[in-house]
Amino acid sequence: MSTTTKRAELSRIGQRRQIVIPKAIFEAMQLKTGDVMEVTAERGRVSMKPKKLIDADDVLTYKETKQLRHGLKQAREGKTRSWDRVKNELGL
Repeated sequence: MSTTTKRAELSRIGQRRQIVIPKAIFEAMQLKTGDVMEVTAERGRVSMKPKKLIDADDVLTYKETKQLRHGLKQAREGKTRSWDRVKNELGL
């Protein structure tokens, strides 16, 4: 099932305001236990969207971003070397 296909299933709100995502939808969305969901309410509807959290330490610095862009540009231009060649050049 595509994630854009609408599918309706019933679920009951538990004592602690918990809602069970029906198995078919859980699997179709490729969710995993512990995933973070963004929950919004608009015009009488509740919507849930999977979210990926990133740690502030995982964000690239300006210098790292610049190096990454340079490396990607070199790769697009075919200016790459094999890992074996790099290890040889480093004496590993």
